[in-house]
Amino acid sequence: MRRGFKAEAERLAEKVRGEMGKRPSDPVNAVDLARHVGATVRCADELTSLEKLETLEEIQPGAFSACTFTIGDKHVIVYNPLASTGRTQSDVAHEVSHIMLEHDMKSVETVGGLSFFTCDAEEEQEANWLAGCLLLPRRLLYLAARRGLGGAEIAEAYNVSEQMASYRLRTTGVLRQLGAS
Repeated sequence: MRRGFKAEAERLAEKVRGEMGKRPSDPVNAVDLARHVGATVRCADELTSLEKLETLEEIQPGAFSACTFTIGDKHVIVYNPLASTGRTQSDVAHEVSHIMLEHDMKSVETVGGLSFFTCDAEEEQEANWLAGCLLLPRRLLYLAARRGLGGAEIAEAYNVSEQMASYRLRTTGVLRQLGAS
């Protein structure tokens, strides 16, 4: 990620959460985040059959989590209904982050007669980091960890995956900071 991006993402998340009337310790719903940036959120089974989504999941687990379609100046985020609620939160927040950061689709590749959008690796990292900041800002994590909450408890309290909560605790330096206190 570019120099300074992590601090910039924390500030942007704090600003957006504030615009939404959220305190640093309040949970945020990713669908509400999407609405806040003017995006519409749809479940993929509104566009195709659940059977097709299940078949895709059987063929390649995790192949589809969420995507954003941009039509003119409108954004539509489509998520996979087979994912857990915590995972869906992360996926939708990730797509919201691409919108907020004004990332553009790079190119379309065709493999075996199927078309796929390619992703810029740095933009994917930025969207992942900002999504984490939006759902679990560093200040929230610090306060939660200071109260003795671990990854599982934070995940449950803030409706995110345990994987995301644990990752954010490790990568933000919160655990190191509290260990040094």
